[in-house]
Amino acid sequence: MTWRVLATPRTFAGDERAEQLLQEAGCQLIRNPYGRLLTEDEMITLISEIDGIIIGLDPLSERVLERATRLKVISKYGVGLDNIDIAAATARKIPVAFTPGTNSAAVAELAFGLMLDAARQISASDRQIRQGQWGRFSGTQLWGKTLGLIGTGQIGQQLALRARGFEMPILCYDVHPDYSWAERMGASYVTLPELLRRSDFVSLHIPLNSATHHLIGGAELEMMKPTAIIINTSRGGIIDEEALYKALSEKRLRAAGLDVVECEPPENTPLAQLDNVVLTSHIGAHTSEASAAMSLLAAENVVAALQGGRPKFVANKEIY
Repeated sequence: MTWRVLATPRTFAGDERAEQLLQEAGCQLIRNPYGRLLTEDEMITLISEIDGIIIGLDPLSERVLERATRLKVISKYGVGLDNIDIAAATARKIPVAFTPGTNSAAVAELAFGLMLDAARQISASDRQIRQGQWGRFSGTQLWGKTLGLIGTGQIGQQLALRARGFEMPILCYDVHPDYSWAERMGASYVTLPELLRRSDFVSLHIPLNSATHHLIGGAELEMMKPTAIIINTSRGGIIDEEALYKALSEKRLRAAGLDVVECEPPENTPLAQLDNVVLTSHIGAHTSEASAAMSLLAAENVVAALQGGRPKFVANKEIY
């Protein structure tokens, strides 16, 4: 039997073993024909004859799923599930698998890179040089500064490891604290307001959902030091961007490093006009190593489900 598997991420199959695994299981791989994120209408057109999907950030809504009459498995290429209507998938008994741990180091390293860039104004200096200007920029050091982690899952913990190399005290906030890890790391769990007040750098590592949407708004930004820097490699909707722009433009916050924004790609975001903002295009997970690991586990999840088994990591376990 041949199963049709749609892979929407452009970097899928960074490891040839992933594509080989699908082929050996009798899967016909269909790739994203547009070379970009798909729209809902494009997803609907492609998904009607699909048995399995390896999904990136493309929309997998109720409207799309109601047309996916053959779909047997959804395999997320990554861990963020906010673009997938999990309730709609669960109602149809479709497992939603994901790939935890495969990109944790990559995202943590980008977060640390954004910290360094924003603190030392690396991108701002680069832009001036390219415009023929030889400017002077006075930055701030990371050494010995306090890092506040909002979210201490695998990515947050990976960032903490790197921060310890700079002897940064670590404060943490998480609705599910990992006290044993914190004890080993020498980190401390505190309330969110305390973390915001005391941290020199605040880095977000939480999923986007109804509880975390605009978790960081005007009131929270007011709690932060005017010398603080905020980093977001999770999802854009966690920060109220209007409030962030106001705080940054009024110099009530030193800088921000953002790999994610609410609307991707952004349409005329005022944040792009600020020199104290570093923007990257949601590239946190995009290293050759992470792409290979995500590809292989995403393919394994698809094959397991299509062959009647259970994927290794499933978000909606209640379907079983």
